[in-house]
Amino acid sequence: MDILKKKWMAALTAVFCSILWGSAFPVLKLSYEEMSIAPDDVSAKLVFAGIRFLGAGIMVLMLSIPLGRKGRTRFAKKDYLHLLALGTLQTFLLYFFFYNGLSYTTGMKSSIIMAGENFLVILLAHYMYKNDRLSWKKTLGMILGFVGVFLANFEVGFTLSFVFLGDGFMLIAATIGAFGTMYAKWMSARRSPFLVSGWQLSIGGFLLLIAGFPGMKEDSLVFTLKGNLLLVYSMFLSAIAFSLWYAILSFHKAGEITMFRFVIPVAGVFLSAAFIPGEVLNPYMAFALVLVSAGIVVVNWRNRGVS
Repeated sequence: MDILKKKWMAALTAVFCSILWGSAFPVLKLSYEEMSIAPDDVSAKLVFAGIRFLGAGIMVLMLSIPLGRKGRTRFAKKDYLHLLALGTLQTFLLYFFFYNGLSYTTGMKSSIIMAGENFLVILLAHYMYKNDRLSWKKTLGMILGFVGVFLANFEVGFTLSFVFLGDGFMLIAATIGAFGTMYAKWMSARRSPFLVSGWQLSIGGFLLLIAGFPGMKEDSLVFTLKGNLLLVYSMFLSAIAFSLWYAILSFHKAGEITMFRFVIPVAGVFLSAAFIPGEVLNPYMAFALVLVSAGIVVVNWRNRGVS
């Protein structure tokens, strides 16, 4: 994996991972339609999510072997409780709101709202870490990002379009994701980030399955060839993106890599517009995308000699 030490390859890998994560929004919307998952069928969505993340978690644990295991790999007894808590927060709760919210809003809007997680992490870090305080650049980036998320909820004619079961659930998911990211960062500081991620996804996926199975009805999930391919792709995108992302983070400064996360909402918006019927990029959505993307770049920008 020495090639990942090269900056140009790290940049390409970061963009590739971001495109994979961005593609999840249209892929999931298309999966709902292909597998006949009704918007109000919570159980079917939980089972679908559980299959995806349990499979992705197992893949990450397997990929951790060739990609390397940074830090110690043997967990202490107390670590298993933290893994359970992280899996519950970062996978089970986050994707409970994400998968249900996605049924009631567009892939484009979801991409932008979920990007708000990046700015919430910056805000939380200010209060949790003495060496990660807000600077004028971070503050400016946060303002740009939050204004972008706000504008994403308007349609032509400056009409507010906000559905709590959709957009509201996405905001809750983004907030949970921010707290989960801080928890995962703490967990990964002295432990293998590959194993933390793999167990988090596996545990959360298993909990989603347990929560969803009791309410399953006959034909709640229709497994077609196309649906199966979309499900397998969603597993691979999570496993590959998480594994490669952690690999390049182990060789490069976080700010140099995290900046490329602006590609996630860009990819999510344009892929949703391209593949999901009826999703059109209006001026407010386009401006929101520019603001959110600019905000992510600004908060992660590093100048020589400037903190």
